[in-house]
Amino acid sequence: MFYLAEIEDYIRVEPKLFGLATIDAVKQQLGDTYNDYVSKELGKVVFVVDVMEVGEGIIIPGDGAAYYKSKFKLLVWKPELQELVYGTVSEITNFGAFMDMGAMQGMMHISQTMEDYVSFSKSDTLVGKTGKKSLRKGDLCLARIVAISFKGGEPKIGLTMRQPGLGKLDWIQQEKKKSVKVVKEVKEKKGKKGK
Repeated sequence: MFYLAEIEDYIRVEPKLFGLATIDAVKQQLGDTYNDYVSKELGKVVFVVDVMEVGEGIIIPGDGAAYYKSKFKLLVWKPELQELVYGTVSEITNFGAFMDMGAMQGMMHISQTMEDYVSFSKSDTLVGKTGKKSLRKGDLCLARIVAISFKGGEPKIGLTMRQPGLGKLDWIQQEKKKSVKVVKEVKEKKGKKGK
């Protein structure tokens, strides 16, 4: 889920930025510092939205940088368990699929891609045995986050599409059309019985 995080912290501005106006130096340093920043508490920083306040600078002996107490806003994406996410399949492997969700990437085990026995084809496609559904690189999907691990660097996110209303967007559209057709047929039968 996306959040706006308001943070107050001392920002270490490197000497190479001293030629800029203080607020511009702080903005640039924040951009460098929070580029690809990920933490369990905050999530993944997408970008620095605004620098609201910059206090007086402090220089620490032996360190050529200046420290400015600053208040700023960050746009962050923090994955939440059970959250529904849209994404694009970025890679298909013999053990599952990777899905690009914009800010981060998630992984779906082959058994979690669809309600069917799934096999990996030589054309880098996952194919369902009974339903003949296929999943390939570039497909747009709707999945649910079922696992999150922050061990190591980038968080590992586990996804599933084995629930009603989830899957490749084309599958969801087909299911919706089938449901509408069934409802229409039921109404027609009720209408004929009433006459």
